[in-house]
Amino acid sequence: MDQGIITAIRTVPLDHYVLLSFLLFGIGAAGVALRRNTIIVLMCIELMFNSVNLLLAAFSAHHSDPRGQVFVFFIMLVAAAEVTVGLSILVMMKRIVDSVDVNQLNRLKG
Repeated sequence: MDQGIITAIRTVPLDHYVLLSFLLFGIGAAGVALRRNTIIVLMCIELMFNSVNLLLAAFSAHHSDPRGQVFVFFIMLVAAAEVTVGLSILVMMKRIVDSVDVNQLNRLKG
């Protein structure tokens, strides 16, 4: 990581990063639980991934340990795979059911 970025991260207390990360994760979890639109559910899952990335990067910079940044890289790979699979399922769902409502997924069993 660039030395200026590490210095900037260290000037903000770690508690603020933890609070922001928990807030973002909570918003994402609520969106997954409450919303039925598949696109919004995928966006909320991405929000949850990014909140974990923020927390890992903050702890990594705070402790001067690059292992957290390596985990961030792998989480970004998983998020990219999730988007690819999710959008392909979404396209097939729109073609077959003509809806992007999560409740309509039981029609795809046939």
